[in-house]
Amino acid sequence: MTKSPLNDSFACDAGTLQELMAGKTLTCPCCDGPLTAEKLARLLGDVQRLANDRQEQAGPASNGSAPAAGMIIDPHAHMISRTTDDYEAMAKAGVVAVIEPAFWLGQPRTNVGSYIDYFTMISGFERFRAGQFGIRHYCTIGLNPKEANNEALAEAVIDALPRFLVKEGVVAMGELGYDEQTPLEDKALRAQIELAKEYSLPIMIHTPHRDKRAGTLRTMSVLKEHNFDPSRCVIDHNNEETIREVLDQGYWCAFSIYPQTKMGSERMAALVESYGPGQLIVDSACDWGVSDPLAVAKTARLMAQRGISADAIRKVVYGNALSVYGLNGEMDEQHWLAPAAIDQRTLYEGNSVLRGGQTPRIEEPGRPVDELRIV
Repeated sequence: MTKSPLNDSFACDAGTLQELMAGKTLTCPCCDGPLTAEKLARLLGDVQRLANDRQEQAGPASNGSAPAAGMIIDPHAHMISRTTDDYEAMAKAGVVAVIEPAFWLGQPRTNVGSYIDYFTMISGFERFRAGQFGIRHYCTIGLNPKEANNEALAEAVIDALPRFLVKEGVVAMGELGYDEQTPLEDKALRAQIELAKEYSLPIMIHTPHRDKRAGTLRTMSVLKEHNFDPSRCVIDHNNEETIREVLDQGYWCAFSIYPQTKMGSERMAALVESYGPGQLIVDSACDWGVSDPLAVAKTARLMAQRGISADAIRKVVYGNALSVYGLNGEMDEQHWLAPAAIDQRTLYEGNSVLRGGQTPRIEEPGRPVDELRIV
């Protein structure tokens, strides 16, 4: 018989119980028949599983003096394409903050006004919408490499960027980098690296989907040419091909947990076990495609099941992202440890997150730290 650390419960097999019950008879409480060792073992196993499930759902106790291990930042989530149901599910899973990188829309934009409206939305209304569901929203601003190949339009967009780089809640420039690794993409990347330096902003790098390793190495070479500090730069969408060199050059190394592509939760857990949590960051990159806004929470839970320490998990799903994206002072832990009240009657430029007849959610400021758990 072995004693479980959970609630001092017992877990044992039928053979052990047969030895324990030698010469003794137990009666089943429901039918008054004999309770065999096999039946008792199965009953104890069922009870232990219920205790384990309860412990897992409740999470470790918190004394309230520090953030709970279950608090999560998703530092790459295209929430403009997600629903309010996603915000509610993310908040329930322990996500306290998201970062929304400037992205492409799925089809080419044709004029600079389209970009301006988009940048305005991710730094304005989307920030408001997230807050109405209990999540702090930040964004990064930049010209995505996929849209850098229309030279005249790209130049006009880059000229418009400075007015957004100084907005509240903008924590970095991004996503920058390469897609097809063309000369025009290179030109746009270099111009935006210089803007990041001018405005003292970290950088979020998009690594290409094709020829990833070569594109990642080329990106880091360009950053080095421009004397950009690796400790202020996140290289995202990494995999096993790129992790070693990204870490060796001193960059933050991020991974997108994206179904069937990029990186899966099992592989991510294995990388944390192999390389340690020091410079690793996990994100969902959820967007308008097949993707999962709960990918970070699910990966954290899997890592816990595999025995990775709570401190290591906290670093890769929370602490590391806060360290780099908090560098310009726009992202602060107190934003979610002591949040503003939620009042869905509030309007943003005359607009509400509600529709006619819906009951507004109204909550006093602050959520108990104990409620923020990976579920």
